[in-house]
Amino acid sequence: MATLKAKARKHLMLFSGRSHPALAEAVAAELGVVLAPTAAYDFANGEIFVRFRESVRGADAFVLQSHTAPINKWIMEQLIMVDALKRASAKRITVVMPFYGYARQDKKHRGREPISARLMADLFKAAGADRLITVDLHTAQIQGFFDGPVDHLFALPLLADYVQSTLDGQPVTVVSPDAGRVRVAERWTDVLGAPLAIIHKRRDPDVPNQVRVFEVVGEVKDRVCIVVDDMIDTGGTIAKAAETLYEQGARDVIVAATHGILSDPATERLRESRISEVVVTDTLPITSTLEKLTVLPIAPLLATAIHEVFVDGSVTRLFDPTPNGDQGE
Repeated sequence: MATLKAKARKHLMLFSGRSHPALAEAVAAELGVVLAPTAAYDFANGEIFVRFRESVRGADAFVLQSHTAPINKWIMEQLIMVDALKRASAKRITVVMPFYGYARQDKKHRGREPISARLMADLFKAAGADRLITVDLHTAQIQGFFDGPVDHLFALPLLADYVQSTLDGQPVTVVSPDAGRVRVAERWTDVLGAPLAIIHKRRDPDVPNQVRVFEVVGEVKDRVCIVVDDMIDTGGTIAKAAETLYEQGARDVIVAATHGILSDPATERLRESRISEVVVTDTLPITSTLEKLTVLPIAPLLATAIHEVFVDGSVTRLFDPTPNGDQGE
């Protein structure tokens, strides 16, 4: 690894926006590099200014930014950073977005709606990005929105290893909180060797973040239920899923999700629920005071992916969550 670090210092440059500095420092430490010195500030009217304090000519540049609140500000800052690198003659620009902002808007549900996830990809391509690295997209087809390589990483091994270490041989069922998460839940069943259950739910199309849960399909009685999702935002879906599982006789409910958005009132909802533990990664900065929350570090995953891209290695070999999967590059 020492040789790899030395090589990285010579050509690889890691740039960080201001949204999640702790994650950027952790990734830099894993890579054995120092974050490129950057000046960034806001004008009085809210405009963002960015300038890099050293030459980036010919560099293999990686721009890390977590799309957290205020999400539009941090997306704009990352776009400006990419534009600055392009105009300063960076050799290749890779956008590292642990959480892909607007990923939930990946299709039109009704007429006169945007496909904002596609717009995001177009914006970064127009700004000058050559490649994207992201973790657990809301839907895998978002990779096709970007006209260039996309390294879609999975936090499943990290989350599943932790969850498995806490089970102590108890009977387990992996639970998909809705039909859209079934593919992800199936991967969990392969890793844990557990059966699958699905919660049938319906959203009100006119009221965001509100869900009505109907029924559970699968065996959950007297079993530890692992509810898996890509993100937890306001916690409404997860809290109601747990309530439904307990009504069906579940012994315990553990929630595992990659992205802990945890917008209000998520902390209160999860605290008041009967969920025993909520496990997330730090793709986004976590400020919640929830006692039952466990946060796992994502920096090693991101750092290894950045290194493999830098040395033209295989990202699929490292991060494909299934033995014969078809994700990644």
